[in-house]
Amino acid sequence: MMKQISDMLFPLGEEGYAALTRRTVPNIPPETVIGVRVPTLRKMAKETAKNEELCREFLNDLPHRYLEENELHFFIIAAIKDYDRCLAETERFLPYVDNWMVCDGCCPKAFARHREELLPVLYRWMESGSTYTVRYGIKILMNFYLDDAFEESMPLRVAQVRADEYYVSMMAAWYMATGLAKQWDAVFPVIEGHMLDTATHNRAIRKALESYRITEEQKAVLRELRTGRQSRRENSV
Repeated sequence: MMKQISDMLFPLGEEGYAALTRRTVPNIPPETVIGVRVPTLRKMAKETAKNEELCREFLNDLPHRYLEENELHFFIIAAIKDYDRCLAETERFLPYVDNWMVCDGCCPKAFARHREELLPVLYRWMESGSTYTVRYGIKILMNFYLDDAFEESMPLRVAQVRADEYYVSMMAAWYMATGLAKQWDAVFPVIEGHMLDTATHNRAIRKALESYRITEEQKAVLRELRTGRQSRRENSV
């Protein structure tokens, strides 16, 4: 039955898009990329979810071989309305996430409705030491907890995460830059106090300087806080 999924995916692949994806996600084997675009995968996830038997077997068939199978898997999870089931499926799948593209693609609506219950889970993920589990925890904290659910302790929790792994550092920087735009008074002391490692500190400032939501006066202050030399290995992730 799982061959049915790959049989559906391969005709949808585009070699040009596959080549782009291989450059964007360089840490996975190139032969695991089919080249199916995200909107197509989201549509396929909706159709797959309607077939309960196929969906159940697919979610249980881990690990997957192809990047697009992993993306499809997380898109199906994102659509699960029941919070407990959505969380259980997420926790079961996270150990198999091995790149930023899959990690960043899933943001379940069920989580937004259960933020109080979810918060300690996010902190546990952030302390896990597993690169993409940590990254995912910070991502969900950024997506759902920088507005009315924000607490001043949250940026400090992110600052405490070990960010020596590049993809964790980039997400922590993204969180801080978004936090500066939404919760300046609470997040700025983290930057001003140099509570992040140097690379993450500078990446957060760089991202903040690119934001149209941060004023020119604030950007001027941030520029003065840049530290040392930063690696040129930067991208959108």
